[in-house]
Amino acid sequence: MQSRFETKKMVLAALFTAVMAVTSQIQIPVEPVPFNLAVLGVFLTGMLLPPAWAVISVALYILLGGIGVPVFAGFTGGPAILFGATGGYIAGYLFLALATSLGARSRKIWVTALAMTLGLAITYAFGTAWYMIFSGVNLDTALHFCVLPFVPFDIGKGVLACAAGRAVQDRLAKARLL
Repeated sequence: MQSRFETKKMVLAALFTAVMAVTSQIQIPVEPVPFNLAVLGVFLTGMLLPPAWAVISVALYILLGGIGVPVFAGFTGGPAILFGATGGYIAGYLFLALATSLGARSRKIWVTALAMTLGLAITYAFGTAWYMIFSGVNLDTALHFCVLPFVPFDIGKGVLACAAGRAVQDRLAKARLL
């Protein structure tokens, strides 16, 4: 029985890796960081997978992109993207998925929202520090271009993921997939 349960988790992790790849392509291309729905995909991954599997799913997404599979925004991939100026935000998705998943284990919406906010803040901090190192800009410039324009949209993605995630959690639990 345990083996079957783990197989279901592996399949769900692979499915959410694909969800992140697809949501990354839904974008408005602006520089230096495009608006896309990747964060929504990561939020959903965290909402619907246990913490370890959420991190594995995001790690697989990052690995696929790192070896050149075009899963990142704009159908891009490869080490140049992952280790470029905005790669820190992609790496930060690991923290976002973990925090969201830990918060989603609580049935209290405020706990989930707080965990999502914390995960997003860690992602922003990690990505912004990385961006500053690679691009040579100061904190004010990095925040202006890479964080502040995205905050309202990422909060909206979190609200959407929380609502959709709760509905899907219930259905997956009834189907014994969670």
